[in-house]
Amino acid sequence: MPFDTLTFVLFLLTVFALHGLLRDWQQRKYLLLAASYLFYAAWNPPFVLLLAFTTIVDWWLARRLDDANDPRQRKMLLGLSLLSNLGLLGYFKYGGFLLNNFVDLAGRFGVAYEPPAFDIVLPAGISFYTFQALSYTIDVYRRQIRATSSLSDFALFVSFFPQLVAGPIVRAASFLPQLLERRQITMAKFGWGLLLLIFGLFQKVVLADFLFAPMVDDLYAAPADTGWLDAWAGVAAFSGQIFCDFAGYSLCAIGIALCFGFELPDNFHHPFAAIGFSDFWRRWHISLSTWLRDYLYIPLGGNRLGARRTGINLMLTMLIGGLWHGASWLFVLWGGLHGLYLLIERRWFQGKLPQTGLPALAAGMLTFVVVTLTWIPFRSPDIPTMLGVMSALVDFDREATDDFIGMVLLLLCLYLLVRTQWVNRNRHLEDWFPALNRALQLALVSGSLISLFLVSGGQQRAFIYFQF
Repeated sequence: MPFDTLTFVLFLLTVFALHGLLRDWQQRKYLLLAASYLFYAAWNPPFVLLLAFTTIVDWWLARRLDDANDPRQRKMLLGLSLLSNLGLLGYFKYGGFLLNNFVDLAGRFGVAYEPPAFDIVLPAGISFYTFQALSYTIDVYRRQIRATSSLSDFALFVSFFPQLVAGPIVRAASFLPQLLERRQITMAKFGWGLLLLIFGLFQKVVLADFLFAPMVDDLYAAPADTGWLDAWAGVAAFSGQIFCDFAGYSLCAIGIALCFGFELPDNFHHPFAAIGFSDFWRRWHISLSTWLRDYLYIPLGGNRLGARRTGINLMLTMLIGGLWHGASWLFVLWGGLHGLYLLIERRWFQGKLPQTGLPALAAGMLTFVVVTLTWIPFRSPDIPTMLGVMSALVDFDREATDDFIGMVLLLLCLYLLVRTQWVNRNRHLEDWFPALNRALQLALVSGSLISLFLVSGGQQRAFIYFQF
């Protein structure tokens, strides 16, 4: 049930109406829990059982962890949580990947092995809600939070439908306290939530799907038939597409949650205005990058054990972060490249990149170009396609383009997107939008709604991060 469908609009209006009719806070929470499970069942009903299993196991283990004092018992309970969560994630997401690599490895040693078919459907959002549930048991193990006695509250935390399928990855320490008392829904919060929903849908439907996606799809479908200028435009367009697609989803999720009175963390903060790769990861998919920092990089030792160990920890974190996105060596390559960039930046610049003037602009432009080129393995379905796209970028003997006007329009929109982020790089949307005059605010909202209406009915594309 994607956000950009009529089915979801009807679902959301129904939940809003029922939520408004109920006055008891516990009943409202039960309604949101039921709505969340219905929302998830719309993808694939049997996987509701998997979501419920993860929820019950982690709730029970966290209760036992909270009561236990023996260090060995506590480690065993944490190990059970890790085994349960990562075991399910590994089976559904990486089982086929591991099996195929084993077959390839056996073939290199002359062993012909034909395994049975591994036709497993990937449950929607499993990477997101697994990391969310796992962070809860780890925080309870660390004594950073107390385990909740309410199974229904914990179930709503894990399954809250606005962010269930593609984040942001929410921490229990910030969400569970919001369930203790009735959430006050003011007109200001509700109105701002609707605005975020409109802007998120605009980014997804108009910019990501209508403007950027067609050129990206053409490039990666047939890189050998693509001119060099079209190839560069297609690679640049994917930067715009993946940002508008994923940031658009995050805005929708945050906006819908706010309409019900809940506050979710920001997941993007002008990543196209990043100066350096450390800055990029402070601005891109923030809920994942901070999760990897807090639950992987720092426990591995972070930067406390010398330069060599810091480099290993950093690279391992980014490799795992790449693999989190999908069961493919291309995602591992993408993560490894970012790890390499972070190591180079750390060694050569030691976190002291220019922040003002032309040097900062040059560093920002270089960051954007390198990040854009690094999306090539991320977007490519296989290695031949990746190599084909890279070859197209430097084959200047090919015909340049047959749609110059369309390319100029696309690049102009991408420029305006980058420009907007640079102008507001140190401000959030809730800071700069209210500061605009009413006429400009009305123009932006009206333009978003009109453009959504004009492009509606075209080819519907799933949110990119649904596959992760």
